Amino acid sequence: MMTIAKLKTLKDRTCVRKCAQIFHEQALLAKHEEPVDFSYLKGICSLFDETQFTKVLVQAQLLHLEKLKDKLVSEEPASLAFVLEDLHQYLLSVLGSEPSDWDFTDEKGELDCSKRIILPHILILDRLRSPFNVGSLFRSADSFGIEEIWLVEGTADVHHPRCEKSARGCTGSVFYRNLTEEEVVQELEKRSLPVFALELGGCELSHFSFPSEGAAIIGSEEMGVSPVLLSLCDHSLGRVSIPLGGTKGSLNVSVASGIMLYFWYVQ
Repeated sequence: MMTIAKLKTLKDRTCVRKCAQIFHEQALLAKHEEPVDFSYLKGICSLFDETQFTKVLVQAQLLHLEKLKDKLVSEEPASLAFVLEDLHQYLLSVLGSEPSDWDFTDEKGELDCSKRIILPHILILDRLRSPFNVGSLFRSADSFGIEEIWLVEGTADVHHPRCEKSARGCTGSVFYRNLTEEEVVQELEKRSLPVFALELGGCELSHFSFPSEGAAIIGSEEMGVSPVLLSLCDHSLGRVSIPLGGTKGSLNVSVASGIMLYFWYVQ
């Protein structure tokens, strides 16, 4: 296990995340009725007063953490695993990065990028205003092989709390760049990549011939893809669209993009 002295050298959020992981590891030991290192846990709890925690957690969160710590001391052995797991989940919720049970993580508790299958696919987000949608797209991009995400100027900030929450750590697993529209045009022309857009009025998704490498443009929630970027779409590719069978005329942009990315990935 990482020493308390080593934990103190970690950056703020990394330290909090690592402590959360330690609580989880100890919870699993307690669940299987194996010995739990209480002196080590006491040392972990002593970090709650250190700057790594006071910089990340607000006062109310620190107070709640202290209450959980008190339960750690007083709880019956049978309940110990649950208290430790409460500490684990609470710290991750503060960070906005609660993992799913099937997430691949490295020894620091970060998403393990070595597990990703990466294809020569670029995703261009053209002025998406909702941080929730941007975060959701990072999560889909992580799952479906996207090599890079280009965020056109005017797109929601990747570091917005709502973006980080919906991305669930994937803003750290997918490489991204912030570019102006002019820089996007220059990059695409320089690379000579096939380009297509997810837009209404295009070729039906199931009949679309996705390029083995290239760039896909996703337009904003209300305005769609800008005329400048739309003009760059390859004439043989153009637009791809998702046929709908409901009462709504369109899907949420992150949902539609996730469907398209899956089709591109499997082809």
